[in-house]
Amino acid sequence: MALTIRPITDHDFFPWYDLYVAYGKFYETELEGDRAVLVWSWLIDPAHETEALVAEDDGKLVGVLHFREFARPLAGERGLYIDDLFVNPDARNSGVGAALITEAKKIAASRGLGIVRWITDDSNETAQRLYDKLASRTSWVTYDLVV
Repeated sequence: MALTIRPITDHDFFPWYDLYVAYGKFYETELEGDRAVLVWSWLIDPAHETEALVAEDDGKLVGVLHFREFARPLAGERGLYIDDLFVNPDARNSGVGAALITEAKKIAASRGLGIVRWITDDSNETAQRLYDKLASRTSWVTYDLVV
């Protein structure tokens, strides 16, 4: 495996799209079509808050991580929030997820951010085994208020 972690580029649309749609299917969420194109427009717009990293193995994208900065008023600092992390099932358990998170941590450090944060579904035990090795599980409970 010749793994490279790098920022997404304009040329990554089709392989990114395939990974993003597979990510949606994993979480039983329809991401094809307009929603994916909208997210892509965010990722390639340098003025938009959402950024992306990709994991490339021998020229093929095998993972994607979407992230953004966020304010932490209680801590008096900013952090980096991972919105989405997906690794192609064929590339799982090969260090891709850990490499993407490690690169996100490096970006946070280079920007002077105090924390990298993310959530996952309670049933995603495979991912949690990795996350438990890399970060501290919190006691915070997440709520969604639909508008």
